[in-house]
Amino acid sequence: MKKYFGTDGIRGIANQTLTPELAFKLGRVLGHVLKKSSEKINVLIGRDTRISGELLEYSLISGLLSIEANVMRLGVVSTPAVAYLTKSLNAQAGIMISASHNPYPDNGIKIFGSDGYKLMDDVELEIERLIDEPDHLDRPINDKIGVVENYFEGQHKYLSYLQKSIDHTFENMKIAIDCANGATSFLAPHLFANLGADVSLINNTPNGTNINVNCGSTNIESIQQFVLENSVDIGLAFDGDGDRLIVVDEKGQIINGDYILYVLGNYLSEQGKLNDNTLVSTVMSNVGYYKAIEEKGLSSVQTKVGDRYVLEEMLKNKYNLGGEQSGHIIYLDYSSTGDGLLTALQLINIMAEKDVPLSELTKEMKSYPQVLKNVQVLDKASVLDNEELKSKIEVINSELGNNGRVLVRASGTEPLIRVMVEAENDEICEKYVDEIVELIKTLL
Repeated sequence: MKKYFGTDGIRGIANQTLTPELAFKLGRVLGHVLKKSSEKINVLIGRDTRISGELLEYSLISGLLSIEANVMRLGVVSTPAVAYLTKSLNAQAGIMISASHNPYPDNGIKIFGSDGYKLMDDVELEIERLIDEPDHLDRPINDKIGVVENYFEGQHKYLSYLQKSIDHTFENMKIAIDCANGATSFLAPHLFANLGADVSLINNTPNGTNINVNCGSTNIESIQQFVLENSVDIGLAFDGDGDRLIVVDEKGQIINGDYILYVLGNYLSEQGKLNDNTLVSTVMSNVGYYKAIEEKGLSSVQTKVGDRYVLEEMLKNKYNLGGEQSGHIIYLDYSSTGDGLLTALQLINIMAEKDVPLSELTKEMKSYPQVLKNVQVLDKASVLDNEELKSKIEVINSELGNNGRVLVRASGTEPLIRVMVEAENDEICEKYVDEIVELIKTLL
């Protein structure tokens, strides 16, 4: 059981549970671990727009410099940009300071290895062990102390790489973008404008405290309203660190990760480019998604919730496309992690190639109504192991049969249990979700 690393790096309330002291120690320990396999250490650091980003960045940098590692600062960039640049610049590691879609008081630290992938479990466990031990690591002096370099042009290198992944321009395309006041606030406008699109922006003025506030991929209403009022072709909503995307089509309909996977999967299959004709998704994907891809002759593999588990399955069996309903889409032909900008490019490229609106590409998939509610729980394991709860879930699943399902699971990043029900209508979903939520509350 890990003490610091969760399913998506280290998370906490900045300056309280995720302290500058911890970040400093992490920098030293990471540098020490990296020195075992490389004589010269270069580490990239990027961050999102949270007010605490620089606090943690400078602490990490100090720790790294103190153990003879050199640092390249990328400034405000997306998580997938850090992953890409780490590999393309032959760095030994890349660090992203972000808590993704979480509120601004939270922050997090994600670490990528030299291959652009998140660290392996055994490396994270070694880092945790060293963090908790007294610091007897090297203290180099004189010219052995590391140096810092600003490499803000890395943003342009990343955008140039993304543009090469498609073969159409977006001229005569009207695109609305919700940047969540986060890491894509600079990247997204430049990318789509360079491709000739008519770009409209909302929530692209970060001030350190407005990231994800009533905007972005977890608050889709803003972009939905904008699309309907301004007659645009597509609305894009990113999260705070730019690794996920939720879309709104020209009719204002929400196109979540299930729909995006369906469209991209169909297209790649038509092109003969979908490995083993298989898509990887999680237990959160809708019943309607599975029925739709089956009708298209595609296979599916299901994992636990978390892009980490999707990626593990993809690498294990050499699948090249997978993702989550929440909008994490991993396309391994071009990226080692979920990338909202890359996903948006691929989706709009298909629209341009086929010369059809997005609603036409998604019309054959029909999602079942789905209701998801969270319950705050500290001891998640004991609640999920409760026999009364297990029995309740079994009974409801039996009643739903092939026309729905129940999923009760622990959040990997927050003290929450998530209760989800899919059924033929919202009333049935609400009824069963509320029954389970009330039962969980009696167990606390």
